Amino acid sequence: MAARRFSQAISEGDGISVLVEVGDLDGARAAEADGAEAIVLRVPLDGIRNATELPILWRAQGPLTDAVRAGADACLVVVAGPDEGEDRLAALQREALELDMDFVVEVRDEDELEWANEQLDPEIFLLAGPADEDESPIGRALELLPDVPAGKLAVADVPVLNREQVDQLERAGVDAVIVGVRDVASLVGDGHPPV
Repeated sequence: MAARRFSQAISEGDGISVLVEVGDLDGARAAEADGAEAIVLRVPLDGIRNATELPILWRAQGPLTDAVRAGADACLVVVAGPDEGEDRLAALQREALELDMDFVVEVRDEDELEWANEQLDPEIFLLAGPADEDESPIGRALELLPDVPAGKLAVADVPVLNREQVDQLERAGVDAVIVGVRDVASLVGDGHPPV
């Protein structure tokens, strides 16, 4: 089976996609066996392409050539705010596209999301950031979601603890959620949540 592009993995099929952040090859194998749709890497991991055929989101620091060497299908950039160097992010976006990688933009508030959409027009937004004290752990992602333009993909990076929270994100329209390697099978589920 050929590896799928990252965007394809999270947009196809039924329900929300579970993406698993891994730190070793065994974690990658376990994530794939448990039904994950993609792998997230924060550090280079030798042999990852031999361990899994899942698409890889590169979340590590360093040049995109490192991501290519790791077999990544997508790269993540973080918007630091409206004062972010537009030229730097635009150059990274061009480089990612030239390397045939999906380009994912992490935003933490409405201003960053608006700026990224106007300046970069990415296909995939990663919704992150701490929830307010009176919000649930997934509150920030749900707060940002209505500002994601129609036709774009939304990935939530939130501390998901159980399948009910995954179902809540899915009902709201989130396309994918990043989780840790533990309990992947219980978070993937096997059906659609009630609407």
